[in-house]
Amino acid sequence: MKLLELLKEKALSYYLHWLSDPGRVERLLNKKSYPKNCVALGLSGRKEVQGSGSSDLRVAAVQMHLELMPSAEAYAEQIYRLVRQAVEEGAQLVAFPEDSATGLLGLLPGIKKVAGAGSLEGAITEMAGDNLRVADIFRFLAPATRRIYEATFSGLARRFGVYLAAGSAILPDATGRMVNLAHFYGPDGGLLGTQEKCHFIPMEWEWGLQTGDNLQLFSTPWTKVAIPICMDASYFETFRIVSRLGAEIVIIPTANPEEYNFWKALRGIWPRVQEALVYGVNPCLVGELMGIKLTGRAGIFAPLQLTGNGDGILAQTNNSDQEEVVVANLDLGTLRRLRGEEKGEEDFNRQLYERYFPGIYDVVLPGHVS
Repeated sequence: MKLLELLKEKALSYYLHWLSDPGRVERLLNKKSYPKNCVALGLSGRKEVQGSGSSDLRVAAVQMHLELMPSAEAYAEQIYRLVRQAVEEGAQLVAFPEDSATGLLGLLPGIKKVAGAGSLEGAITEMAGDNLRVADIFRFLAPATRRIYEATFSGLARRFGVYLAAGSAILPDATGRMVNLAHFYGPDGGLLGTQEKCHFIPMEWEWGLQTGDNLQLFSTPWTKVAIPICMDASYFETFRIVSRLGAEIVIIPTANPEEYNFWKALRGIWPRVQEALVYGVNPCLVGELMGIKLTGRAGIFAPLQLTGNGDGILAQTNNSDQEEVVVANLDLGTLRRLRGEEKGEEDFNRQLYERYFPGIYDVVLPGHVS
């Protein structure tokens, strides 16, 4: 019996390897059309931006619908359509939501038959027995997920000539830990870096995932960008630290498993933007999968002083459960002047942090507290 199970597992591994051949993604993308003006936003455009002194940047926040994808081509098709929509509206940086690769669970044979199970855990139990955790399924699927996810976003960043914050995928890190990992690609298709999710909701702990413990910054010709993931943005310190390190744009890819409430949904983005004086870009994953209902309204946010009606919202989707893309211009020059005037101190109780939390800032920002 053990030999038979081993043979079945190997056969499935070979099948997934064939199904996730990056050549499948390449062939599909090669058949697509790309707006001619995309070239201007690519590598040659980067030099023009650097030399012009312009501080305007047009960004897009994608509200992506989660669906089980049966093939690499189906996944690449969805991402292509959303990136193209953003680029046609002038976006130079396009941000995707947390768990943007989770739809690749659809590669597993038989997954759609158990998709009606009350939970992802229940579906896995029905497929593979009760000895596996959700993290084990993601680990088994990880080689195929990585190949499709990376080929799709790298290929589209290069073809459209834009920066792509690719949302996140559940993958093993270099040490084998299963993490929620965001990727950021440049307009040449190169990977600029990754960011692990540092704070979890209870469900992610139950799945068997593990958290990261650092915050990365990514350089663009316009400014530095940070990409804390979903729950990471619930904490004042996350934005304070990346802001002090020089980030002026903070992308928060989210996948909220809750009924939509306008005020609750803003808790991890709107107040953080006001406290740290940065632009916030919030792409959202929506839809329902195996008992998990995801809602949100993707948006682009700014300090109150930088929005025409003073509400801190530059753009936001009209619905909380359908695909949509919103875009907005970010005036980084005006943001810098505001940060210089305010010095970012109005909401920062220096005495409290010196007394109770010196380690938070001394480790990451030596000399910024005392």
